[in-house]
Amino acid sequence: MDAVIVGAGIIGCAIAHELTMRGVACTVLDDRPVGGGATQASAGMLAPYVEAHDPGPLLDLGVRSLALYDDWIDRIRRASGIDVEYRRIGTLEIALDPQHATELRTAASVAPNPPRTWMEPAAVRPRQPSLGALDGALFTPTHGYVAAHQLAHALARAAETRGARFHAARARRITRTPDGFIIHTTTGEVTAKRVVLAAGSWSSAIEIDGAAAVPVRPVRGQLLHLGWHEAPLDTIIWGPECYVVPRLDGTVLVGATVEDVGFDERATSAGVRDLLDAFCELLPGGWGAAFLEARVGLRPAAPDDLPIIGRDANVDGLVHATAHYRNGVLLAPITAVMVADLITAAEEDPALQALAPGRFR
Repeated sequence: MDAVIVGAGIIGCAIAHELTMRGVACTVLDDRPVGGGATQASAGMLAPYVEAHDPGPLLDLGVRSLALYDDWIDRIRRASGIDVEYRRIGTLEIALDPQHATELRTAASVAPNPPRTWMEPAAVRPRQPSLGALDGALFTPTHGYVAAHQLAHALARAAETRGARFHAARARRITRTPDGFIIHTTTGEVTAKRVVLAAGSWSSAIEIDGAAAVPVRPVRGQLLHLGWHEAPLDTIIWGPECYVVPRLDGTVLVGATVEDVGFDERATSAGVRDLLDAFCELLPGGWGAAFLEARVGLRPAAPDDLPIIGRDANVDGLVHATAHYRNGVLLAPITAVMVADLITAAEEDPALQALAPGRFR
């Protein structure tokens, strides 16, 4: 059995890693370097209870995926030889007004698993002296982050050690044949028994004979990389307008804008200004931070903001794995397992019913 994976972002690389572990020969197609799209502009946060406060498919999927992370990272480190930066340091959601404080206090009481601690301002200050004015904070200790771009490269290397091939080519059209597929690319044709479409925001742009285009739109996210010179931050800080992820090298990542601007990958003055204003409202010492760079990625979003994962109803052998929006890094391990199960064991995870590609038709 062999498969072509269209897309070398965090999702495509995770699927290649999982399939090669199961003995499937993989070819990964992308005209960008590994992790060169939305992945390189991701802060790598692993925080399902912040991304989805309310029960539902996204929260369930995020919780399941987070539970896989410790063992998953250990396997990737050993297989790739790359010491991927990964820490479970928790998130501290900051309330800047009484109404938000009430909402977070309620969230702590109605969702006791995992344990979430509401902290009054007097309890927060000794732990995070760099914070500005606040009305309290909600601490979730199970959350964390991973260096997303580094993780993508480790996944790719681990897959390559088991025979996966990465080709610098853009897929333009996919044709079904009696024996499998022909993938027409910018550098020629590639054949395969199975195809996994993990092209992120560009998934809708690939013509697939017999299949309707999945409704994926790009959402621009701008992210700042700053040098932090105040008291060290020992947890992820999450405010109403931005989040702050402390890295081991003493820098911080501040994100992220949410902009429906089509395929525009420019960093803008407005985006940088808005992030800096929100960052310095949370941490006033941020005005003295060193500006290192601004990163931009186009996050793939479906109309209902849920991922699109599963078999194509009209094209046998085609599997979709796209539209992860803000949660591609968090959902990478569970997506890889579910897609590999579809390809190697013909098993379908019950969660895929809510994520099916045909749900919009």
